[in-house]
Amino acid sequence: MQIRDATLEDLAAILDIYNEVIATTTAVYNDDPLTPGEFALWFQDRDAAGYPVLLAEENGRVLGFSSFGDFRVRPGYRFTVEHSVHLTADARGKGIGTALVQALIPRAQALGKHTMLGAVDADNEGSIRFHEKLGFVQVGRLPQVGFKFGRWLDLIYLQRFIDGASGGPAA
Repeated sequence: MQIRDATLEDLAAILDIYNEVIATTTAVYNDDPLTPGEFALWFQDRDAAGYPVLLAEENGRVLGFSSFGDFRVRPGYRFTVEHSVHLTADARGKGIGTALVQALIPRAQALGKHTMLGAVDADNEGSIRFHEKLGFVQVGRLPQVGFKFGRWLDLIYLQRFIDGASGGPAA
């Protein structure tokens, strides 16, 4: 398996993974699949911001992807990013997600980021444990902020400091 930067040619495979996650899980609080155009715009926005979209590939097959983006757009949040990682159903639980998130950390550090957040459905115990093994700590729970599959969903925020500093950025 290799991890590499995604290209426009990879978007169809990545979109297939993302839309399968939308259709079958509460990992993404979308009801409807994304279109190729919507996904291309997401990819272009990440690229324009200098943010990576990484993918895991084995024998020419895309197994998963990871990325991060701004947590919020206001300047006070500029040192915080929120990541995402999604895998094909048969790639889960094999260390691929770990490799994809670990590959994001130096990319965020190189951009001067201080902290990385993950937003996880509260019922997704596997993803919560996954994040905790990677050094993320639960820092908040937002009750009933999502709605999918006919029920209210709680969201857990997990945080990991990635620059080694506990104070503010260097001036």
